[in-house]
Amino acid sequence: MLYESMLLFGVLFISAWIFSTLLQQRHALYLRHALEGWLFAILALYFIWFWRHGGQTLAMKTWRIKLVSKDGGRVGVGRAILRFLLCWLWFLPGLAVAWALGAKGWMLIGVPAINLIVWAALVYLDPQRQFLHDRLAGTRIADLNPGMLNAPPL
Repeated sequence: MLYESMLLFGVLFISAWIFSTLLQQRHALYLRHALEGWLFAILALYFIWFWRHGGQTLAMKTWRIKLVSKDGGRVGVGRAILRFLLCWLWFLPGLAVAWALGAKGWMLIGVPAINLIVWAALVYLDPQRQFLHDRLAGTRIADLNPGMLNAPPL
């Protein structure tokens, strides 16, 4: 996720610059919600495009993992959209709880971090060690180097 975030920083930075330039956004709060919607759409296009065309984002290619359907085939558009939306469950529930509690200071980081840890820990409840959003979307992550775990060190 960290490597993917670093790559997405550039994509979102350029996208925000294009939005701001074309709409002459001179203040951060001017058209703020439109910019957020634009960036959400850019994220959706990025992930759905890569998942549909080869099953790998740029970071997934580096880590040699691939998104496939439950049966191992290519991911359809509907499943890719559903998976993209379900992936937001890594963050949104924690942010909603922090907002509902009126969190300030470190609680703004702590509550979403607990959500992130709990969501990641749910992988241990799945017999195939797949994330909940993959199970719900009917997708799975395939390791393209299955024998590397047992390979002798160089």
